[in-house]
Amino acid sequence: MSKAIIKTEKGDMTVEFYDVDAPNTVANFKKLASEGFYDGVAFHRVIPDFVIQGGCPNSKDGASGMAGTGGPGYKIDCELTGENQYHDRGVLSMAHAGRNTGGSQFFVCHSRTNTAHLDRNHTCFGKVIENVDLVDSIKQGDKILTIEVLAD
Repeated sequence: MSKAIIKTEKGDMTVEFYDVDAPNTVANFKKLASEGFYDGVAFHRVIPDFVIQGGCPNSKDGASGMAGTGGPGYKIDCELTGENQYHDRGVLSMAHAGRNTGGSQFFVCHSRTNTAHLDRNHTCFGKVIENVDLVDSIKQGDKILTIEVLAD
Protein backbone atom coordinates (compact mmCIF):
# COMPACT_ATOMS: atom_id res chain seq x y z
CA MET A 1 0.00 0.00 0.00
CA SER A 2 1.14 3.51 -0.75
CA LYS A 3 1.81 6.00 2.04
CA ALA A 4 2.08 9.68 2.84
CA ILE A 5 3.12 11.83 5.78
CA ILE A 6 0.68 14.54 6.84
CA LYS A 7 2.91 17.16 8.44
CA THR A 8 1.03 19.40 10.86
CA GLU A 9 1.89 22.07 13.40
CA LYS A 10 1.44 19.40 16.08
CA GLY A 11 3.61 16.73 14.43
CA ASP A 12 3.63 14.21 11.60
CA MET A 13 1.12 11.43 10.95
CA THR A 14 2.00 8.59 8.57
CA VAL A 15 -0.92 7.40 6.48
CA GLU A 16 -1.32 4.15 4.58
CA PHE A 17 -3.74 4.40 1.66
CA TYR A 18 -6.46 1.95 0.65
CA ASP A 19 -5.14 1.69 -2.92
CA VAL A 20 -7.31 -1.32 -3.80
CA ASP A 21 -10.57 -0.24 -2.15
CA ALA A 22 -10.57 3.44 -3.17
CA PRO A 23 -8.10 3.84 -6.08
CA ASN A 24 -9.59 7.01 -7.59
CA THR A 25 -9.93 8.76 -4.23
CA VAL A 26 -6.35 7.84 -3.30
CA ALA A 27 -5.06 9.04 -6.70
CA ASN A 28 -6.93 12.34 -6.32
CA PHE A 29 -5.60 12.93 -2.78
CA LYS A 30 -2.03 12.08 -3.80
CA LYS A 31 -2.26 14.36 -6.85
CA LEU A 32 -3.49 17.31 -4.77
CA ALA A 33 -0.87 16.65 -2.09
CA SER A 34 1.93 16.44 -4.68
CA GLU A 35 0.81 19.76 -6.19
CA GLY A 36 0.96 21.46 -2.76
CA PHE A 37 -2.81 21.98 -2.64
CA TYR A 38 -2.97 21.08 1.06
CA ASP A 39 0.02 23.20 2.12
CA GLY A 40 -1.18 25.73 4.69
CA VAL A 41 -4.81 24.62 4.91
CA ALA A 42 -6.34 24.48 8.37
CA PHE A 43 -8.34 21.82 10.09
CA HIS A 44 -11.46 23.98 9.91
CA ARG A 45 -13.81 21.53 11.62
CA VAL A 46 -12.90 19.66 14.81
CA ILE A 47 -15.56 17.76 16.71
CA PRO A 48 -14.28 15.89 19.80
CA ASP A 49 -14.74 12.10 19.71
CA PHE A 50 -15.84 12.38 16.08
CA VAL A 51 -13.52 13.88 13.43
CA ILE A 52 -10.95 16.47 12.45
CA GLN A 53 -11.65 17.88 8.98
CA GLY A 54 -9.40 19.78 6.59
CA GLY A 55 -8.61 20.20 2.93
CA CYS A 56 -10.57 23.37 2.20
CA PRO A 57 -8.54 25.99 0.30
CA ASN A 58 -10.73 28.69 1.88
CA SER A 59 -9.09 27.89 5.24
CA LYS A 60 -5.69 29.17 4.08
CA ASP A 61 -4.44 32.49 5.40
CA GLY A 62 -5.67 35.26 3.10
CA ALA A 63 -8.40 33.20 1.41
CA SER A 64 -11.62 35.11 0.76
CA GLY A 65 -14.18 32.28 0.93
CA MET A 66 -15.71 30.73 4.02
CA ALA A 67 -13.72 27.83 5.47
CA GLY A 68 -15.44 24.54 4.76
CA THR A 69 -17.02 25.62 1.48
CA GLY A 70 -14.12 25.25 -0.96
CA GLY A 71 -12.65 22.51 -3.07
CA PRO A 72 -10.37 21.87 -6.03
CA GLY A 73 -12.86 23.04 -8.68
CA TYR A 74 -14.16 19.58 -9.54
CA LYS A 75 -15.98 16.67 -7.88
CA ILE A 76 -15.08 12.99 -7.58
CA ASP A 77 -17.33 9.96 -7.26
CA CYS A 78 -17.65 8.08 -3.99
CA GLU A 79 -16.08 4.61 -3.81
CA LEU A 80 -18.14 2.69 -1.28
CA THR A 81 -17.97 -0.99 -2.20
CA GLY A 82 -14.45 -1.92 -1.05
CA GLU A 83 -13.69 -4.02 2.01
CA ASN A 84 -12.17 -1.16 4.06
CA GLN A 85 -15.25 1.08 4.16
CA TYR A 86 -15.32 1.15 7.95
CA HIS A 87 -14.85 4.39 9.91
CA ASP A 88 -12.60 3.70 12.89
CA ARG A 89 -9.86 5.51 14.81
CA GLY A 90 -7.38 7.13 12.42
CA VAL A 91 -9.33 6.41 9.23
CA LEU A 92 -9.16 9.05 6.48
CA SER A 93 -12.43 9.62 4.64
CA MET A 94 -13.68 12.05 2.01
CA ALA A 95 -16.00 14.81 3.14
CA HIS A 96 -18.81 15.72 0.77
CA ALA A 97 -22.04 17.65 0.48
CA GLY A 98 -23.94 14.64 -0.87
CA ARG A 99 -23.04 11.52 -2.82
CA ASN A 100 -20.36 12.06 -5.50
CA THR A 101 -19.58 15.66 -4.49
CA GLY A 102 -16.19 15.19 -2.78
CA GLY A 103 -13.05 16.90 -4.03
CA SER A 104 -10.35 17.89 -1.58
CA GLN A 105 -11.88 18.00 1.89
CA PHE A 106 -11.24 14.99 4.08
CA PHE A 107 -11.59 14.00 7.68
CA VAL A 108 -9.79 11.74 10.13
CA CYS A 109 -11.86 9.83 12.70
CA HIS A 110 -11.17 10.10 16.42
CA SER A 111 -12.78 6.73 17.17
CA ARG A 112 -15.50 4.30 16.13
CA THR A 113 -17.85 5.61 18.82
CA ASN A 114 -19.77 8.13 16.68
CA THR A 115 -18.81 7.20 13.12
CA ALA A 116 -20.65 3.96 12.19
CA HIS A 117 -23.33 5.92 10.31
CA LEU A 118 -20.63 7.15 7.89
CA ASP A 119 -19.80 3.63 6.67
CA ARG A 120 -20.55 3.28 2.93
CA ASN A 121 -21.71 6.90 2.82
CA HIS A 122 -18.26 8.50 2.78
CA THR A 123 -15.25 6.95 1.04
CA CYS A 124 -12.62 5.61 3.43
CA PHE A 125 -9.30 5.92 1.60
CA GLY A 126 -6.59 5.39 4.20
CA LYS A 127 -5.61 5.15 7.83
CA VAL A 128 -3.08 6.79 10.12
CA ILE A 129 -0.59 4.05 10.99
CA GLU A 130 1.98 6.14 12.91
CA ASN A 131 1.29 8.86 15.50
CA VAL A 132 -2.49 8.43 15.50
CA ASP A 133 -2.55 10.17 18.90
CA LEU A 134 -1.93 13.46 17.08
CA VAL A 135 -5.54 13.29 15.89
CA ASP A 136 -6.56 13.97 19.50
CA SER A 137 -4.30 17.01 19.82
CA ILE A 138 -5.44 18.80 16.64
CA LYS A 139 -7.58 21.85 17.38
CA GLN A 140 -9.72 23.92 15.02
CA GLY A 141 -7.42 26.25 13.09
CA ASP A 142 -4.31 24.04 13.34
CA LYS A 143 -2.61 23.88 9.98
CA ILE A 144 -1.35 21.20 7.64
CA LEU A 145 2.18 22.30 6.77
CA THR A 146 2.48 19.89 3.83
CA ILE A 147 1.62 16.35 2.81
CA GLU A 148 4.55 14.30 1.55
CA VAL A 149 3.55 11.43 -0.72
CA LEU A 150 6.06 8.60 -0.29
CA ALA A 151 7.32 6.57 -3.23
CA ASP A 152 5.37 3.34 -3.71
